[in-house]
Amino acid sequence: MLGSLSLVSQLTAGCSSLPSSKTYTRVAENNELAKQFPIERTCGFQKLLRHRICTSRFLVPQRVKQNFPISSVLTDDSSSMTRMEDETENIGVLSTDQGLEPFKDHFKYRMKRYVDQKLLLEKHEGGLEEFSKGYLEFGFNREDGGTVYREWAPAAKEAQLIGDFNGWDGSNHKMERNQFGVWSISIPDSSGKPAIPHGSRVKFRFKHDGVFIDRIPAWIKYATVDSSRFGAPYDGVYWDPPPSERYEFKYPRPPKPKAPRIYEAHVGMSSSEPRVNSYREFADDVLPRIRANNYNTVQLMAVMEHSYYASFGYHVTNFFAASSRSGTPEDLKYLIDKAHSLGLRVLVDIVHSHASNNVTDGLNGFDVGQSSQESYFHTGDQGYHKLWDSRLFNYANWEVLRFLLSNLRWWIEEFKFDGFRFDGVTSMLYHHHGINMSFTGNYNEYFSEATDVDAVVYLMLANCLVHNIFPDATVIAEDVSGMPGLGSPVSMGGIGFDYRLAMAIPDRWIDYLKNKKDEEWSMKEISQSLTNRRYTEKCISYAESHDQAIVGDKTIAFLLMDQEMYTGMSSLTDASPTIERGITLHKMIHFITMALGGEGYLNFMGNEFGHPEWIDFPREGNEWSYEKCRRQWKLVDTDHLRYKFMNAFDRAMNELDDKFPFLASTKQIVSSTNEEDKVIVFERGDLVFVFNFHPENTYEGYKVGCDLPGKYRVALDSDAWGFGGDGRVGHNIDHFTSPEGIPGVAETNFNNRPNSFRVLSPPRTSVVYYRVEESQEGHNNSEPVNVQGKLAADVPAELESPESSATLAADDVDDVTARKIEDQKQNRIVGGESNV
Repeated sequence: MLGSLSLVSQLTAGCSSLPSSKTYTRVAENNELAKQFPIERTCGFQKLLRHRICTSRFLVPQRVKQNFPISSVLTDDSSSMTRMEDETENIGVLSTDQGLEPFKDHFKYRMKRYVDQKLLLEKHEGGLEEFSKGYLEFGFNREDGGTVYREWAPAAKEAQLIGDFNGWDGSNHKMERNQFGVWSISIPDSSGKPAIPHGSRVKFRFKHDGVFIDRIPAWIKYATVDSSRFGAPYDGVYWDPPPSERYEFKYPRPPKPKAPRIYEAHVGMSSSEPRVNSYREFADDVLPRIRANNYNTVQLMAVMEHSYYASFGYHVTNFFAASSRSGTPEDLKYLIDKAHSLGLRVLVDIVHSHASNNVTDGLNGFDVGQSSQESYFHTGDQGYHKLWDSRLFNYANWEVLRFLLSNLRWWIEEFKFDGFRFDGVTSMLYHHHGINMSFTGNYNEYFSEATDVDAVVYLMLANCLVHNIFPDATVIAEDVSGMPGLGSPVSMGGIGFDYRLAMAIPDRWIDYLKNKKDEEWSMKEISQSLTNRRYTEKCISYAESHDQAIVGDKTIAFLLMDQEMYTGMSSLTDASPTIERGITLHKMIHFITMALGGEGYLNFMGNEFGHPEWIDFPREGNEWSYEKCRRQWKLVDTDHLRYKFMNAFDRAMNELDDKFPFLASTKQIVSSTNEEDKVIVFERGDLVFVFNFHPENTYEGYKVGCDLPGKYRVALDSDAWGFGGDGRVGHNIDHFTSPEGIPGVAETNFNNRPNSFRVLSPPRTSVVYYRVEESQEGHNNSEPVNVQGKLAADVPAELESPESSATLAADDVDDVTARKIEDQKQNRIVGGESNV
């Protein structure tokens, strides 16, 4: 028999949620340190979290099944309580960051809560993994020659199942309630066919305070709306297609990449036409574009059903249903299978931080004023997010845990998603939800009575579950606070995410583009913003996502070039200074963010080619227009427009990581942030990156430090012709290193690097150099990425001298181009003494 156990929170404050439309203050996460340095910081004294253990009477559920193996709390194999206690005592994150030591009791407390919760699941449900199979029990399922429907609604006094199958009259389909508030009904087949036809509409009708209320079943797997009726309510749809109509996956999941290069996409707005696009159109038309640009992962937004399109998918109404605007569940499976066939993994935006306040269509319709122990949500202010008008889950409730954990498993097993991007994690972590908070990096902000331990324990359980059922899953947290341990394994006392989004980086770029002149850009500040992340905790960097382009703001390309993008993007005429600056900085901003900002990279759909304007979903304020809710693919497909240059460079950036896997490398050393020259030099893996942000100065023979001695060649050059540049850097030149100082004595080296070589560095240009191995001489597999984003042909190399760079770069271009480069050569400025 199914049971319901409402666990009472052991803290007095409540849990919370947060949609992606941020309204709290973001600041640079200055608690984070660059990955190459161990954490050495001190924190002020923190009063230890007082634990108030609340006692209450509650019903203990009967075990659903008796044949489950009893496993340990922290591992899958059997172990003793002593082992569990040891795991609770040994908090690995403390050894990684000694500054967390004053908060040891906090970590021990939340680890104990996690362990205790898993023990309860073992005792009453057969373990975490069995517990997460709730969709096999709740909602609609086929059992013993009939259709069984179960719903948790403890506040209901009577309940019926209604729908097309019974003419919306539930008098003959009354449901029975068990002691835990679970209502159920079994409907035998009729003439060998299910009594409820596939695709027919259904609803749950229950009585409260003498009044019958109709709601969409909480575990419904498909929900639709009559699009011909404005403001029409959604209907639940019984989804159980016959084998002939059920999509069967044909392709295996691609292997987990060493570093995810993520293409964030919204299926509905992916059409070039002002309408909602379909899953199948996205699969056939957009996925090949993503693959062509060398991304290895697609992150899909707005998959979970949401009745209000303009919510960007973050006000979910039906958690187990794929959005019907873009097609059926089988269509979504086609999309995912097509992605897998192209070698693309697929992540889904999962919204477990809050739920839509919509009563008619969503989960909130089950809340009729009952206590939090009988509801999915907290009561009163604790269960309501005042800034987003949404409901907040009670993560201490047994059935809420079943619902949310089963939801994760559903998307992985039914649709073959490869992982999740958890939305609104900041709001979940704190009782204040991040509202009006400016996180400064002080550890007291993370570990106090403001921390929502119920939500933390849920996230630990969620990450444990996902990685148990699919070890190669990728799970990303959207957190602006920078909470220590968020990206550490649960076994070490962390919360268990694989990555978190580096959310301060786009804010830095927006601040620079809006508020600073080019000459005011600080190389040290840019470098610090990009490397400011916690040791051993991985980040996904991005220059801009969907957040930065939502109505009221602009894409980076539009911030750089604005109105001139409407008239100045033709390559048949000379580029204006605004367009030239915009394209060069667009390439540099995205590239340095990728190269220095994290262990993975994310780009939002269309920004790879500098999509103009902003995003605005159809709403009353814009007269329900789709004009700004689409992607203008024709801009990048039109050969004479300059959008193709930014797209080609984006493709080459990703290919560079394919050929020289720098994102996954733990070697990251910034050797120079020269404020006068406006140059940043760093190494990632064995590549050497040189970014010249100066608007005018070209530096000949610019000295850059490196680790390994030998011969270096150009791997990628943002100034190449195929990327809309001027072709000033020679690609067929060998750069030989010179030793610097005493080996092993950093202070005698050049910029603390034991070797150096000299390069040509034009203004607003980024150039990457790779070291040529002797065994690679004469082989194409060591050649750079050319202007089309493909491997360059084998080119005989020549020794570079400061004066030969421009001449060699001009050898392969026409006379007009050669004269242009020669003119530029006359205006070059040689690097200062600091580069000698």
